[in-house]
Amino acid sequence: MSRQGEDSEGGRGLGAGAVSSLAGVAVLLVFVVQNTEDVRFHFLFLDFTWPLWFYTVVVAAFGAMVWFGLGVMRRHRRRKARREARRD
Repeated sequence: MSRQGEDSEGGRGLGAGAVSSLAGVAVLLVFVVQNTEDVRFHFLFLDFTWPLWFYTVVVAAFGAMVWFGLGVMRRHRRRKARREARRD
């Protein structure tokens, strides 16, 4: 008998998270290729110019780190709650 949640080939297919991540990276690459002009930033006392593609990649990486960090925090809270539930 096969286990619940696995397909007949042994569960080696791409999941929905992997497919959506690949699609997001593809959309990001198309956006980067289309937006090559420079943009000027004024932030507090800083004044600088960056290529728009670089700014987009930096913002996407920062957003991914925040998203990953929120997931880690959520898993930690759930794990802590399970430990406390076992003690009761």
